[in-house]
Amino acid sequence: MATLQRPRQSAPVLPRSADLLNSPVRNKGTAFTLDERGKLGLHGLLPPQVESLDEQVTRAYKAYKRKDDDLERHIYLRALQDTNEVLFYRLLLDHIEEMTPIIYTPTVAQACQEFSHIYRRPRGLFIPYPLRDSIPALLRNRPNPDVDVIVVTDGERILGIGDQGAGGLGIPIGKLSLYSLIGGIRPERTLPIVLDVGTNNSERLNDPEYLGWRHERVSGQAYFDFVDQFVQAVKQELPEVCLQWEDFATPHARPILEHYRDELLTFNDDIQGTAAVALGAILGAVGVTGKRLRDQQIVFLGAGSAAVGVADYLRAALVQDGLSEVEARSRFWMVDKDGLLHTGRTDLTPAQRVYAQPDEHVANWPRTSHDTIGLAEVIGQVEATVLIGLSTVGGAFSEAIVREMARKVERPVIFPLSNPTTRSEASAEDLIRWTAGKALVATGSPYPPVRYEGRVIPIAQCNNVFIFPAVGLGVVASGASRVTDGMMLAAARALGECSPARANPSDSLLPSLRDVRSVARAIATTVGLEAQRAGVAPKTSPEELRDRVAATQWTPEYPRSGLDG
Repeated sequence: MATLQRPRQSAPVLPRSADLLNSPVRNKGTAFTLDERGKLGLHGLLPPQVESLDEQVTRAYKAYKRKDDDLERHIYLRALQDTNEVLFYRLLLDHIEEMTPIIYTPTVAQACQEFSHIYRRPRGLFIPYPLRDSIPALLRNRPNPDVDVIVVTDGERILGIGDQGAGGLGIPIGKLSLYSLIGGIRPERTLPIVLDVGTNNSERLNDPEYLGWRHERVSGQAYFDFVDQFVQAVKQELPEVCLQWEDFATPHARPILEHYRDELLTFNDDIQGTAAVALGAILGAVGVTGKRLRDQQIVFLGAGSAAVGVADYLRAALVQDGLSEVEARSRFWMVDKDGLLHTGRTDLTPAQRVYAQPDEHVANWPRTSHDTIGLAEVIGQVEATVLIGLSTVGGAFSEAIVREMARKVERPVIFPLSNPTTRSEASAEDLIRWTAGKALVATGSPYPPVRYEGRVIPIAQCNNVFIFPAVGLGVVASGASRVTDGMMLAAARALGECSPARANPSDSLLPSLRDVRSVARAIATTVGLEAQRAGVAPKTSPEELRDRVAATQWTPEYPRSGLDG
């Protein structure tokens, strides 16, 4: 009778095999071929069936559809990203219109609020204030040595929901997903960062699960010194990286941008990206009206850094359209929580004073019960052709205000741009209904097409996804050393030229997300050409630059061999 033999102890799995399956960039999962599994020591670590990427996408989409709400779908997609980046991006690309609102606005707002509760695996870098003297060492801990784009936030002004502290990291993670999905920046060459300077959000501080530094926000000179330590470390460790500032509060956003814009390759998406996409959409809308940009009277609700940034780019475009600087400034009517910006106010920032109307021009205007000139009063006095909302005050564009605007203007251009949807100044459906279908609408959050009197009216989402991924692609492909306002204005004009409404006035003011990667290539090429014209990028022929842009735009496909990068 044979005796039982102790099984021969097999050799341990090589670390390389396990590392490969745990590397989101290199992992192919069930798509590893049998030959690859043999060469890489993966037999037994995977089920025997070999799948194509298409088959993996089908299975992943079915799993996604089983989730009960948008936050659960967001969590699922982030988990997939942490497992297999190619599959994650291919799934997004195949369902881009459905999933972009899940990985970014509006769902990312809830994900930031719940960041500490849904945290699973590390992604990006936390740079807390107590470690301010070790920032270069923290940067050297980055997952991959070569980085093309950093998105950094301090978590203070997350979309329209305010201070989220360390939970604000969800925004850079989401932004960089779009850099890769649309601009084609390789995922492993992106780096999300949160500067954790504390939070003044008592709900976060009192949450026992909160993962950030439990301290009130650092402010004043100590804050700016910390930001400077970060910038100097970036210049030392990653001197050629493109650094995007994201969701910094108004008192910090513009001063930081102005201080560092000439020191490194950097821009602020809330100021410059929002401005460029809004200008692009407005150029499309103005083309539909048959008027010139110089003929517009532009009213803003909101006068923070994003609103002033949009106004700055619109003003530059008005000057390019033939107005003097003084004439261009006179076309703007900006209203904040304290009313119309005018020269009689002493509380305005230098950037806001540029758009202050002369006090004597409005001295006899009707005023609110608080002795201010509010939005309703401005619309009552001005023949406004463009109304832009960047106030984060949900429902601020009332029916009376919108109807008054539409009474004076044949095709009112109305852009409620605040995020998330709950902070939108008006719903797209209401704007169409209140203007009898005449309004040209673009929104900050996604809205479905509006049905009105037998028509289906598409609603453009005036989303920065049309700009920042393309700018990133353009600066990487062209080798630019700076991001200039001229480059952002060029991006806006290129976007405006891609407006479907130029060919069909009943169509959307902005391209479909299905076309956004090809639109990104066109914008990136324009950005690169302007960088060359401005002397901040090496000269090439337009044809060579177009080829570089196409070659730089990464596509989510598996490499031929598991041994490839």
